[in-house]
Amino acid sequence: MKKLRIALIGCGGRSGSHQASFEKMDNVTVVAVADPIEERRNKAAQRFGVDAKRVYKNHSELYDNENADSVDAVVICVEPDAHTDIEERAIEKNIPFLVEKPMTLDLAQADRIEKAVKEKNLITSVGFQDRYLDLMEIIKEELPKHKAGGLVYGAWVGGIPGVWWWQKKSTCGGQLVEQNIHLADGLRFLYGEPISVYATCSRGIVKPGTDASPEYDTDDHSTAVFRFQNNVTATLVSGCYSKDVRPRCGLYITLSDIVLDYRLRNNLIITTKDGVKDIPRGVDQTYLLDKAFVDAILTGDRSLIRSDYSDALKSLKMTFAANKSMETGEVIYF
Repeated sequence: MKKLRIALIGCGGRSGSHQASFEKMDNVTVVAVADPIEERRNKAAQRFGVDAKRVYKNHSELYDNENADSVDAVVICVEPDAHTDIEERAIEKNIPFLVEKPMTLDLAQADRIEKAVKEKNLITSVGFQDRYLDLMEIIKEELPKHKAGGLVYGAWVGGIPGVWWWQKKSTCGGQLVEQNIHLADGLRFLYGEPISVYATCSRGIVKPGTDASPEYDTDDHSTAVFRFQNNVTATLVSGCYSKDVRPRCGLYITLSDIVLDYRLRNNLIITTKDGVKDIPRGVDQTYLLDKAFVDAILTGDRSLIRSDYSDALKSLKMTFAANKSMETGEVIYF
């Protein structure tokens, strides 16, 4: 059996979920790792038995020593503002890559990467895991069965993640861009491209230096109203001020004859005149995302990937448009 040889760029946080996926796959082997933190890169290397000569301090070292003859794919899990030339060098070496969201905070860079990927016809994937959820598939299959039009309420409200870069808007892009982009992408997955967005935000609940780090300067909460075709209006709220309780997060979809209550990555409650059905999540969505990427490379079937770089860029621009509306007070049209 041919095994796909993967290099990990970034070995902390979200990378751990991808590593867990690869451990379960017989057709994958992790052959190289790179991370600026010694403990993280060594831990990942030990997990997969990576040769010490292929454990690198950063992505530049990795690319200087690896190429398409030694690595079949790279998985990129770094901070939103740390993308520098990571994807560009993979493209130069013709190495397919999976990158976690948000892919960058520089839309001009993202445009350049998208163009280069298309020119090289390179296989890519972006970590929009919810697209691989069985619950989202059920919603997508159910919507066309009913009269179009209605209201959608989406929410991702909780506390402040512990990583330092999340607390500064300049290094994370804000909660909508960094975290709630999953639900924004879910709206695109269900309804297609948005027509417009109007958004507002607020600060003052979270006290820098008391409730958060002294450098905290991102929004405490925001609300974005997206309009879609077929008379669909979706209100997407984000909040990081609720540290002691976690309000309901997910999507609440109201049609004329059905309510679809998607509880974030947990269950889906469907209510009709005939009663209520509660469907629990039945899959590991990150595993399916990773498997789709691996299988696409091994088989050449790109249709397995539900969000490549080009598609994911539309979701990134969707959230940045909301940020622009917050800053200007204007309705932004797509």
